[in-house]
Amino acid sequence: MLILGIETSCDETAAAVVEDGRTILSSVVASQLATHGKYGGVVPELASREHLRAIVPVVRLALEQANKSLEDLSAVAVTEGPGLVGSLLVGITYAKALCFTRGLPLIGVNHIEGHIHAVFLEVMGAGDAIAFPALALVVSGGHTHLFEVREGFTYQLLGKTRDDAAGEAYDKVAKLLGFGYPGGPIIDQLAPHGDPNAVKFTSPKMKGNTLDFSFSGLKTAVLRWVEQHDLTAEIEARRRLKNPTLDDWLRLTPRATLDLLASFQRTVIDELLRRAAASAEKIGARTLIISGGVACNAGLRAAARNAHLPYPVFFPTPGLSTDNAAMIAAAAFPKFRQGRFDDFALRAQANLALA
Repeated sequence: MLILGIETSCDETAAAVVEDGRTILSSVVASQLATHGKYGGVVPELASREHLRAIVPVVRLALEQANKSLEDLSAVAVTEGPGLVGSLLVGITYAKALCFTRGLPLIGVNHIEGHIHAVFLEVMGAGDAIAFPALALVVSGGHTHLFEVREGFTYQLLGKTRDDAAGEAYDKVAKLLGFGYPGGPIIDQLAPHGDPNAVKFTSPKMKGNTLDFSFSGLKTAVLRWVEQHDLTAEIEARRRLKNPTLDDWLRLTPRATLDLLASFQRTVIDELLRRAAASAEKIGARTLIISGGVACNAGLRAAARNAHLPYPVFFPTPGLSTDNAAMIAAAAFPKFRQGRFDDFALRAQANLALA
């Protein structure tokens, strides 16, 4: 059973062929980083245009690398949301065209559910299993959610960010300090060179649902620290760098700023793991899943390993942590087995909820 997955929810055009929900035959991702980097973030209209340019060659390459043709496919799965509407429309329209011309079933997939299935895909592929109920922390530039995952892949939302997503906070802090876009990986590389206890940040006190997140206050605290320490000269020096290496960043980043970055990263990681642990305890979780782009963060992975939690913690490999189409195809297999197909009325939903 072969499913072609298509992912175009934000700024990466991706296609993949997955067999039986556990074996990746191909996974192709066309990044738009060069297009958006100069603007310090994703420009929606430019993202849509880049998807239009890339979607046909990316799908062709995925089929070629899998050594399969459209005639070999059992279904086509595509991200229907959440995401940028213009970007989603490119993938959905192309998936509909393939299904119409080839008579294939069409399966719409929630992007967040895809991130959860990225972990199941690899664990099942290794011949292992994830015990239910599981707690899923999906954390990226656009999402910070906590879900209870029950057997049969039903979900209950336990907590979410009330403002910035964790990855968004990383990118905004990096941009403020002159590190460019995307800033999360740069902060992660620089944080080990600073003192994570040097700058004291206040943990947000959440009214109502205490499992919710908030990162806007932390972002504002970093801004106030920068204003108090007058970092104008070093920020401008970093902004002038062309294709910088880690050594370049370190050369132009004083110890006090490295301490700020380390303290910022420690605070974000503490918030994520504290609420994940509280959520896991609440539902009696037997497994913790951490997925999404921020799951690539080396500091988060190390902290989760060192937390000695009373249940196993699973991360996807870095290639499946960021946006990809293999996770979309994987999430479609349970729907395929249940005969849950979509018709050509499937539409892009920018704010599609999982639960």
